[in-house]
Amino acid sequence: MISLVKPYIAPSNEMMPAIEEVLYSGYIATGQAVYDFEDVFRNYIGNPLSLSLHSGTDALHIALILAGVKPGDEVISTPMTAEPTNTSIAMVGGKVVWGDINPNNGLLDPKSVRSLITERTKVIMLVHYAGMVCDMDEFNKISAEYNIPIIEDAAHALGSKYNGKMVGCNSPYTIFSLQAIKHLTTVDGGFLSLKNEEEMGRALKLRWFGLDKTRSRLENDITEVGFKYAMNNVNATIGLVQMKHINEVVGRYIENGKFYDKALVGINGVQIVDYNPNTEASYWLYTMKVENRKEFMRAMEVAGIMASPLHHRSDTHSIFNESRRELPNMEEWYSSFVHIPCGWWISEEDRNHIVETIKKGW
Repeated sequence: MISLVKPYIAPSNEMMPAIEEVLYSGYIATGQAVYDFEDVFRNYIGNPLSLSLHSGTDALHIALILAGVKPGDEVISTPMTAEPTNTSIAMVGGKVVWGDINPNNGLLDPKSVRSLITERTKVIMLVHYAGMVCDMDEFNKISAEYNIPIIEDAAHALGSKYNGKMVGCNSPYTIFSLQAIKHLTTVDGGFLSLKNEEEMGRALKLRWFGLDKTRSRLENDITEVGFKYAMNNVNATIGLVQMKHINEVVGRYIENGKFYDKALVGINGVQIVDYNPNTEASYWLYTMKVENRKEFMRAMEVAGIMASPLHHRSDTHSIFNESRRELPNMEEWYSSFVHIPCGWWISEEDRNHIVETIKKGW
């Protein structure tokens, strides 16, 4: 069976000696390996104000704190995402306000967001779902017009670009996930990328109990509750080895995605998604709309290919009952979107087999 998702792990002759060295070094908590990994990651995305964390969810939590979200504040968000995007809003006491999505790509619709802004709106939460980038031209205008900060959830979008620059360089807050099956995995981990140096200093304290790690504990004074969100040297060492292959790995996702963009055009029952202006997708999942999705997935399974919508819409969870509203575009999208295998493990033979299977119909 051709997998829909699969973790990339660098060759054992590179990975295992590095892990063994750090495990027996005596320094396995947050230390030099973490700082080295942060430097390499910062260079890759082009933002020096980036800090590593234990998970992407930790990054979301800190971003919401930095943005000033307090109990009762509204955060406009999308139901088309993995659960932590929105459960993190609940963690700080914010109220989720569901924006509708663009039915041609599943991404949050700027027109819907604009219509939902109130005096209680504190943040706009965007999700670059499956590596597709939201309409940042329009969202930047909305953010500037209403003075509302944007958090970009780029858990799926490492290597995606806006205006020729890597995602992570545009908004005040961008989060990345290094969870098991993402473009880059450290087994688990995350990054928060910022635009403000003062907020960087505060974020560094928030990730470590509120302590300033540039001072000894005897000299510290905690002025704000922090958390145990720091990455450790073992995960960071894995990340350092993985980063040696990042261009090759992400490049393979993109190569396969662009292949499908051309090869699937004009096939009965298939609709290619729309990509937003001035954006470049990194295709963590290849996403399209199909007629008769159950039959489509069944035909793919018979041919040895995994296909799935993968994510459960967030607005149906009971903890968000208060926020429920009609989302007609989401209804249309959710009934027909599907993902097919696209990642680094998909060979030319695999992708040709996938396309030929789709062409046969279902």
